[in-house]
Amino acid sequence: MLTNNPFAKRLFSSFLDLAPILAVVLVFQILVIRQPVPDVANLMIGTLFVVLGLTLFIQGLEQSLFPLGESMAYAFARKGSLLWLLAFAFCLGFGAAVAEPALIAVAEKAANIASTGNIIEQTQIARDSYALGLRITVALSVGFAILIGVLRIIRGWPVYYPVFCAYGCVAVMTPFAPAEIIGIAYDSGGIATSTITVPLVTALGVGLATAIKGRNPMTDGFGLVVFASLTPMVFVMAFGMLI
Repeated sequence: MLTNNPFAKRLFSSFLDLAPILAVVLVFQILVIRQPVPDVANLMIGTLFVVLGLTLFIQGLEQSLFPLGESMAYAFARKGSLLWLLAFAFCLGFGAAVAEPALIAVAEKAANIASTGNIIEQTQIARDSYALGLRITVALSVGFAILIGVLRIIRGWPVYYPVFCAYGCVAVMTPFAPAEIIGIAYDSGGIATSTITVPLVTALGVGLATAIKGRNPMTDGFGLVVFASLTPMVFVMAFGMLI
């Protein structure tokens, strides 16, 4: 029966997760705006695609990214090489962030706006260079954040130490950063820690805390994502000061 099928259960669960959003849109469209829902057929088809995509995405996380991140963290911890573990953490953070679809889209949009505002030259080469520089800057910041976060787990430092330092840097740099880069910098943290980065980073932290004797996965394994969302603000403001 479908009720006993794990995929069918996940599909139904994804629909329930999206149901409040659909309800809000329909209520405001019909009762507040008082207009008919445009193109109902495409709306229904698109909703089905979203439900199916969300289901496949969550299924993929559970079957590949989470186990992969945990197993690799455990393997590096057992290997006992701090240098290789930190190198792996940096490369994982950099690779995950640079591949984020949201970061790619926002970097291109920022480049187009910078070109229109005469911040950079109005050429495709200048826009591509600006977008790539922004992506690399954010990816470097996430890699650095994961490296520090892994070092924190190994050394047993409280999670708020690096977070307070990052917030301090943001507060100090904001008055000196170019006005046009501050908004992008503040948004870049949330953009960089999205669909690809968060599952991998979380799995890495939990796996590492599980593998190291004396560490608690609940108290030590989490906290990597918040630092990874703060360092892009610092790095992007520095990027804006330098270009």
